[in-house]
Amino acid sequence: MGHYIITPEMPSDADRDAILAVLTAYNSAHAPSIRREPLALLVKDTEGTTVGGLWGRSAYDWMFVEYLAVPEALRGQAVGTDLMRRAERIARDRGCVGIWLDTFAFQARGFYEKLGFTVFGTIPDFPVGSARHFLAKRFTD
Repeated sequence: MGHYIITPEMPSDADRDAILAVLTAYNSAHAPSIRREPLALLVKDTEGTTVGGLWGRSAYDWMFVEYLAVPEALRGQAVGTDLMRRAERIARDRGCVGIWLDTFAFQARGFYEKLGFTVFGTIPDFPVGSARHFLAKRFTD
C-alpha cells in the first residue's frame, strides 16, 4: 500500500469534492445508470420570497427527499401533501421505482405514513431521547 496520512481538519468544498469524485467513480463502475437529477419545489410568499418547499434528487432509480419544510402559517392547509404528491409525480415521470426520506420522531413520521410510506429503519437516540426514522414508498403501478 502506498504512503498516506490521515488528518482531522476543517474540510473545504474542494475536500468534499475530492472524496465524492472517488466514490462517484467507484459507483459508476458498478451501477452505470445513476441518472442524477435535482428537484426543488418552492413555496413562495406574495413577494416572491421562498419560505419553504421540498428539496431532493433522483438517482439510482429512486427519488430522495432531503428537505420538506412548510412554514407554520401554511401548516394544516395540505401544502406538504401537495408538495409530496408533486414530487411523486415527478419521480414517476423520471422512471423512479419509489421515494425515500428520513425524519425525526419529533417531526413528521405520521404525515409520511398517511401518504403511504413505511419505516424501513430507525436509529434510536438520534438525538438522545428521540429517534431518526427512514421511510420509503415503492410505486406498485
